[in-house]
Amino acid sequence: MTPAEVVQAQLDAYNAQDVDALCASYTEDCVLAGFNGDVTSRGRHSLRERHVNLFAQFPQNKARLVHRAVAGDYVIDHEHVTRAPGGEEFEVVVVYAFRDGLIARADFIR
Repeated sequence: MTPAEVVQAQLDAYNAQDVDALCASYTEDCVLAGFNGDVTSRGRHSLRERHVNLFAQFPQNKARLVHRAVAGDYVIDHEHVTRAPGGEEFEVVVVYAFRDGLIARADFIR
């Protein structure tokens, strides 16, 4: 799969709240961070816990792709996210960095 296809599979899994499929898109030692560098999740186990909790708290959470750009081993997504139908939408930009065909790092700008 190309990096763009992996990110799309990850987004589809996120919207389906399929934690196993979502985690399969990431390296075992993946890192999620704010754009300022603050690490919010380190490792696939932490990623799994984070999303199990998120989906329990927001069972109708969805992200909608606005724009995607690809530059080599990087994919940049601009997304609109809602926590519940009819809820307020917020914007997120995510920079995904790849290693060995999987997402190794995701930096979120919100």
